[in-house]
Amino acid sequence: MRIAIFNQKGGVGKTTTALNLGAALHRSGNAPLLIDLDPQGHLSSIHGNIPLASDKSLFAFFQDQQPLQSLEVAWEHIGSLIPAHQQLIKVDSIFGKGPAVLNKLRLGLDALDAEHPDRHCLIDCCPYIGVLALNAIFACDTLLIPVSTDYLSLQAAEHITRTLQVLEPVMKRRVNRLYLLTRFDRRRRMSEDVRQRLCERYGDDVLDVAISENVTVAESPSLQQDVFRHNASSTGAHDYRSLLAELAERGCLPITTS
Repeated sequence: MRIAIFNQKGGVGKTTTALNLGAALHRSGNAPLLIDLDPQGHLSSIHGNIPLASDKSLFAFFQDQQPLQSLEVAWEHIGSLIPAHQQLIKVDSIFGKGPAVLNKLRLGLDALDAEHPDRHCLIDCCPYIGVLALNAIFACDTLLIPVSTDYLSLQAAEHITRTLQVLEPVMKRRVNRLYLLTRFDRRRRMSEDVRQRLCERYGDDVLDVAISENVTVAESPSLQQDVFRHNASSTGAHDYRSLLAELAERGCLPITTS
């Protein structure tokens, strides 16, 4: 299954969620593939040991027709990663927005699935609608939308909803979407207010799990660690275990056991 993690706003926890959901999958015995689709490369920088050349990154898939499998880098405690590169910023201007390029990632992942049919894929998106984010939306089974508990993030979620309304007639399917509350602080009235508004607008598409405002979650990327390696008993680790459990229950990330 493929989950794209996207919001048209930075700082809502997209990369943190990709990292820690990937780590939770690995701990469950289902090591995933992570794809860094953001030219800023924050997820790749957390890995800490990726090739620096653009021809070893996701850019080579778009520019040079390199198969995705040749670009994978092993990631201990996670699974594997296809890293980003700053050159990805050129994809919009080089390729435009025709159907061939918008379906490129989907077709590449279809080919990769033949080699790894049971492997889950998590796609960390850039925070704007362009060729890269559209590739993720066209390729994913589920769009996971992190919404931090502030009103600007809520607005950004509404922008995504309107974007999907435009895209879905073209795609000829409804994109399964789930809204994930992040940076949730139960002591702040605003957090509960944003939760209530989100539930009123999107109903069952809002996940029950919320990712709490947590020091361990905030610190771990700077240490090039996921939340479980940093502090497996923290509230943040508990929240991401619960997120995986809910996604599995909803059929978005089925977990296999050996």
